[in-house]
Amino acid sequence: MRERAAHFANELNKLSTYLSYEMAAETGGYLRPTLHSFNDAYVEAVQSGLKSILDDRNLTVNDYMAIRDIKFEGEGALYDYLGKIYDYLFGDLAEQSLPPD
Repeated sequence: MRERAAHFANELNKLSTYLSYEMAAETGGYLRPTLHSFNDAYVEAVQSGLKSILDDRNLTVNDYMAIRDIKFEGEGALYDYLGKIYDYLFGDLAEQSLPPD
């Protein structure tokens, strides 16, 4: 359990800027261009970290809340949100999704 939590804490720390409430609630269109203005290695680390979380689906609502202080109603809502963030940052989703209040 500790090893799993440490793994996800590490992955989320790579993404912390992009998953913080302040950045998540700022939907002015700056998050994607800001991320992609960094060097390719950093962008790839953020992408692979988020993809790993989405693929493994071992992150719980409580794990996420402990690190980001954003509460989701359940794992479905959490992964829906993270998937939309991934699609916004690395896919073709036009607008950034808002986290729950």
